[in-house]
Amino acid sequence: MVKPTRVTNSIRRLRFENGELTQAELAERIGVTRQTVIAIEQGRYSPSLELAFQIAHVLNVPLDDVFQYPDSEGEAS
Repeated sequence: MVKPTRVTNSIRRLRFENGELTQAELAERIGVTRQTVIAIEQGRYSPSLELAFQIAHVLNVPLDDVFQYPDSEGEAS
Protein backbone atom coordinates (compact mmCIF):
# COMPACT_ATOMS: atom_id res chain seq x y z
CA MET A 1 0.00 0.00 0.00
CA VAL A 2 1.26 3.48 -0.90
CA LYS A 3 2.02 5.71 2.06
CA PRO A 4 0.05 8.99 1.82
CA THR A 5 2.13 12.12 1.47
CA ARG A 6 2.37 14.71 4.24
CA VAL A 7 2.13 17.44 1.62
CA THR A 8 -1.33 18.99 1.61
CA ASN A 9 -2.85 21.05 -1.16
CA SER A 10 -5.59 23.52 -1.95
CA ILE A 11 -6.19 22.41 -5.54
CA ARG A 12 -9.91 21.74 -5.12
CA ARG A 13 -10.60 25.17 -3.61
CA LEU A 14 -8.40 26.91 -6.17
CA ARG A 15 -10.11 25.12 -9.07
CA PHE A 16 -13.44 26.54 -7.95
CA GLU A 17 -11.95 29.99 -7.47
CA ASN A 18 -10.71 29.79 -11.07
CA GLY A 19 -14.07 29.59 -12.81
CA GLU A 20 -15.00 26.16 -11.47
CA LEU A 21 -12.23 24.46 -13.43
CA THR A 22 -12.98 20.74 -13.52
CA GLN A 23 -10.49 18.02 -12.69
CA ALA A 24 -10.59 16.96 -16.34
CA GLU A 25 -9.89 20.52 -17.56
CA LEU A 26 -6.99 20.92 -15.14
CA ALA A 27 -5.61 17.52 -16.17
CA GLU A 28 -5.76 18.44 -19.85
CA ARG A 29 -4.01 21.76 -19.26
CA ILE A 30 -1.14 20.17 -17.32
CA GLY A 31 -0.85 17.05 -19.49
CA VAL A 32 -1.91 14.32 -17.07
CA THR A 33 -4.97 12.13 -16.59
CA ARG A 34 -7.96 13.11 -14.48
CA GLN A 35 -7.10 10.19 -12.20
CA THR A 36 -3.70 11.80 -11.51
CA VAL A 37 -5.38 15.08 -10.53
CA ILE A 38 -7.74 13.16 -8.22
CA ALA A 39 -4.80 11.34 -6.57
CA ILE A 40 -2.91 14.62 -6.06
CA GLU A 41 -6.00 16.36 -4.60
CA GLN A 42 -6.58 13.46 -2.21
CA GLY A 43 -2.96 13.42 -1.06
CA ARG A 44 -2.34 9.93 -2.42
CA TYR A 45 0.30 11.16 -4.88
CA SER A 46 2.94 13.88 -4.75
CA PRO A 47 3.51 15.52 -8.12
CA SER A 48 6.96 16.17 -9.51
CA LEU A 49 8.31 19.64 -8.93
CA GLU A 50 7.71 20.49 -12.59
CA LEU A 51 4.10 19.31 -12.42
CA ALA A 52 3.55 21.25 -9.19
CA PHE A 53 4.75 24.44 -10.90
CA GLN A 54 2.47 23.72 -13.87
CA ILE A 55 -0.53 23.36 -11.55
CA ALA A 56 0.30 26.65 -9.81
CA HIS A 57 0.71 28.36 -13.19
CA VAL A 58 -2.66 27.12 -14.48
CA LEU A 59 -4.33 28.19 -11.22
CA ASN A 60 -2.52 31.54 -11.44
CA VAL A 61 -1.18 31.45 -7.88
CA PRO A 62 2.24 31.00 -6.23
CA LEU A 63 3.37 27.42 -5.62
CA ASP A 64 3.03 27.74 -1.84
CA ASP A 65 -0.63 28.75 -2.25
CA VAL A 66 -1.24 25.35 -3.87
CA PHE A 67 0.95 23.04 -1.78
CA GLN A 68 1.75 23.12 1.92
CA TYR A 69 4.14 21.03 3.98
CA PRO A 70 3.50 20.76 7.73
CA ASP A 71 5.98 22.51 9.97
CA SER A 72 7.96 19.91 11.89
CA GLU A 73 7.96 22.11 14.98
CA GLY A 74 5.15 21.26 17.33
CA GLU A 75 4.50 17.85 15.77
CA ALA A 76 4.46 14.87 18.07
CA SER A 77 7.12 12.29 17.25
